[in-house]
Amino acid sequence: MVNQCLRNTHWLTLCFVVLLAGCVQNPVTGARELGFIGTADEVAIGRQHYGPTQQMEGGEYVLEPALSNYVADVTARLARLSDRELPYEIVVLNSSVPNAWALPGGKMAINRGLLLELESEAELAAVIGHEIIHAAARHGARNIERGMLLEGAMLIAAMAAEDTQYLPFVVVGAQLGAALITQRHSREAEREADLYGMQLMHRAGYDPYAAVTLQETFVRLSEDRRSNWLTGLFASHPPSAERVANNRATAERLGSNGELGRDSHQQAIAELRRRAPAFEAADAGRAALGKRDYAAAEAKILEAIELEPAEASFHGLLGELRLRQNRPEAAIAAFDRALERHEGYYGYWQGRGLAQLQLGQRPAARSDLERGASLLPTAIAMNSLGQLELAAGRQREAREYLNLAAGAGGPAAEQARMTLARLDLPNQPERFFSTRSGVDERGRLIIEVSNRSPLTTGGVVVEVRLQQEDGRVASRRVNVPGRLPANESVRFQSGLNLPVDTPAERVSTRVVAARVVD
Repeated sequence: MVNQCLRNTHWLTLCFVVLLAGCVQNPVTGARELGFIGTADEVAIGRQHYGPTQQMEGGEYVLEPALSNYVADVTARLARLSDRELPYEIVVLNSSVPNAWALPGGKMAINRGLLLELESEAELAAVIGHEIIHAAARHGARNIERGMLLEGAMLIAAMAAEDTQYLPFVVVGAQLGAALITQRHSREAEREADLYGMQLMHRAGYDPYAAVTLQETFVRLSEDRRSNWLTGLFASHPPSAERVANNRATAERLGSNGELGRDSHQQAIAELRRRAPAFEAADAGRAALGKRDYAAAEAKILEAIELEPAEASFHGLLGELRLRQNRPEAAIAAFDRALERHEGYYGYWQGRGLAQLQLGQRPAARSDLERGASLLPTAIAMNSLGQLELAAGRQREAREYLNLAAGAGGPAAEQARMTLARLDLPNQPERFFSTRSGVDERGRLIIEVSNRSPLTTGGVVVEVRLQQEDGRVASRRVNVPGRLPANESVRFQSGLNLPVDTPAERVSTRVVAARVVD
């Protein structure tokens, strides 16, 4: 699995060649615009990002298939009338954050948290229509073409076009997908999505005035500065009085002669509303867990489980708590219950794998971590798999996992970088140190050595090379005194004397030996 992610060298050249941009017609607005990302590329980008981005945003909400079918039916009703034919698809995500998003190519999602805030099916159509237009009008593609995320997105598209299995590199792919859905669209793009989204919902038979009431609600909520809204829809789709006025003018032109669907929507979300107290308790438990208030977290998580024992995420959250409490057996039992209810979320596999590692159950841990990484490779999973390979003596495989982990952020990535440095520093010390030198007024050669590694080192040896006037090269090795901590420098007298007027270009220094000091 890991080897395939390293077969990307030839694709990296895509990031350094000059792409010839052609003039294309926007499928929605009809305007002529520069563009070099075609429909096949958009679809490939969306397809590659869709699964990992869902995982990062909470995973699919599977407890109510009827709710997902309802949202999919509304989407299909709109999509069949879209100005652009794309493989439109939507999922309901298991997140209380009110949000909706679209990737290039027509892949979309809406959070259960947003469904609860909508009053009617027409308001839902306004949200989905808006996202359809973002995809149909190439708004995501245009952002990429303007230089945002070009390197990663084009790499994803190129590899997807060859139908390669890209799973090991999704640590980066997931980051790019998250960036694609959280970046702010331009005011022009938002105006287009509002205008043409309203026209689309009107063609589908919905009352366009629902887009006005929707934006009025959003403006009111943004003024209240509700934190879950500020981290959700408002982050990428900021509401404004201008958008309300524009939507009202559009609705007046279109006329209020469509379906509102208040009863149908309220019926569709009735079970979700009934379960709301359970999700609120779980959210409170998650917040307490983040603050390391384990007693409060446990009380709220157990309350959520009592209210809705069928919800997998509550058991998964309990597993996370047990991991934090260093109770791996209890964590495994909780993750087992989560996986019995939903096997498609990476966090349950990863969590159980980490608990098995704590118990020394390496084969089981490897299996679960790999399963979780196939859904969403994370620095945590990749670092853990790298450490397992290293313990088994498979250094090449370990390096591949660790390199993937090291490219991310957080403590696991830092640990991976330290492990790689520990492996490589004794054999390739020049990679981890920089040197410079100079002659003082008394002719003494002064050397400065900087340790760029994340490790404390000792036994550092510097080779000094002097090109003599006759062209011959003389070399000496000098020891750096004492230890050299991570990311620190030391300046010392080398014990060598040179003529004061020795040209700097005739003297070179480099670190040729070092060891890690624990």
